[in-house]
Amino acid sequence: MCEEKTIGYVLGGISLSPDAAPEEACRIAASEMKRAGVAPARLDFDICKYSVDARKKKDVRLVYSVSVRSKDGSEIKMPSGCRYTVSPLYDKKLSLRIGKDKTAAPPLVVGMGPAGLFCALLLAENGYAPVIIDRGDPVTERMAAHKKFCELGILDTESNIQFGAGGAGTFSDGKLLTRVNDPRVAYVLERFCDFGAPEEIKIKAKPHIGTDLLCGIVDTMLRRIEELGGKVLYRTRLEKIKRLADGSITATTSKGDVQCSSLCLAIGHSARDTYAMLMENGYSVEAKPFSVGVRIEHLQARIDEAMYGDFAGHPRIGKGEYHLSDTKTGRGVYTFCMCPGGEVVAAASEDGGVVVNGMSRFSRDGKNANSAVCVSVRPEDYGSSPEKAIAFQRRLERAAYINGGGDYYAPVQTVGDFLSERIGSEPTEVLPTYRDGRVRLSSMDEVLPEFVCRELRHGLLSFERKLSGFSSPTALLSGVETRTSSPVRILRNEELCALGHDGVYPCGEGAGYAGGITSAAMDGIRVAEKIMERYAPIKT
Repeated sequence: MCEEKTIGYVLGGISLSPDAAPEEACRIAASEMKRAGVAPARLDFDICKYSVDARKKKDVRLVYSVSVRSKDGSEIKMPSGCRYTVSPLYDKKLSLRIGKDKTAAPPLVVGMGPAGLFCALLLAENGYAPVIIDRGDPVTERMAAHKKFCELGILDTESNIQFGAGGAGTFSDGKLLTRVNDPRVAYVLERFCDFGAPEEIKIKAKPHIGTDLLCGIVDTMLRRIEELGGKVLYRTRLEKIKRLADGSITATTSKGDVQCSSLCLAIGHSARDTYAMLMENGYSVEAKPFSVGVRIEHLQARIDEAMYGDFAGHPRIGKGEYHLSDTKTGRGVYTFCMCPGGEVVAAASEDGGVVVNGMSRFSRDGKNANSAVCVSVRPEDYGSSPEKAIAFQRRLERAAYINGGGDYYAPVQTVGDFLSERIGSEPTEVLPTYRDGRVRLSSMDEVLPEFVCRELRHGLLSFERKLSGFSSPTALLSGVETRTSSPVRILRNEELCALGHDGVYPCGEGAGYAGGITSAAMDGIRVAEKIMERYAPIKT
């Protein structure tokens, strides 16, 4: 549960030139308070959010929101006829309810992505001594496994970009943007900062951490769970769940049985064998819409110029970051997980399949920008069952593997060739970043279904009208992007338990209830709250 207490106000919409110091926004807020007859000396002013307004490329602005609080905690009067938006400032805190049911077995958290990490952390900090397992490796070993795959093409199907400490989000841009209006968002950002994230993520409208920082943050969070009495087990894959007569649960894993009082299923969107096990054991799993497509790469400098004009490269604006969509055809094509100054990464987790994703570091200092360009896939497109949804993804990944030459090279095609429905043009201005250039020229029409390619061509031309240069002939497409979200949803009730399976809590993106790092972390927190409402802490 979360509770909100009003502690002041926020003045929003304070628009300044990028050349103006951020402190100028606080000065303007102080002036507004003076107009209202409130002495600024009694107040504290802090920037609580800022964003870039690039609608006019010759007049790019930074738009600030400033919090206003009294220094002594007394109520403050807001100015009448204010030139800026005024909204309450809340002190957002988790309000935890602790249950009374006693158990000798701790809760088990399956998966170390954002949902599992935040669920286990909250449980550990409140005395529940959780066990958290993952089929993959700790961060350092996981990075080594990925490096081996990139350099030698040797895939570890248990530890890769999808599986291991931190989950799929670790090898990304570390985006924390969510459009969910929930007080838990502030809690997630605060905790990331507690474990080493830069403080700026609390005030940027589009916060990110970057893969390089996320790796260390994840490792620190897991160590904290252990320090508080929790147990962290790697290379431990969930294989079966059995409910016992006394109400406890036995989880059969690749390392033996684990007894637990409750089980959080934060398995991630690529645990296809776990989905199969759940369906075989009577769990209610339904097919859901998802998206597939390609990664597009441009020179980051071109994106910056197209978005910010003469302000491109300004230190207070940062790298150009876009989100584009078009639904005119009735289906929908959109960009997803845009990584400024990043690279296209090898994200396969199964033998004989090629999957691409995007990653960038905190500095975003790479030469290329990349983003997924994805097309909506409806259940009727693949047969409307969970099994057929997964089979659909696998077919595309296998086609990418074959068209890439059968050695985990990625198939690539210039945008010019794709739009002209031809092949053979070598990359020129934009060079591929996937596995340091281990790619082969191919045709996306040989990899993706006809309806996906049709929508992609429509989207590329539509996005060109919104962002000049997006469909440049020298931009580069890499295939195939299939892991945008889970293709299935594990159904759960109002208590967040799987239908008909009390004490088992499907959670996060893999269960079909989140769509990114922050929303997955929030869902993990909700599950931890439900477990704590039911059970008393375990003494360690």
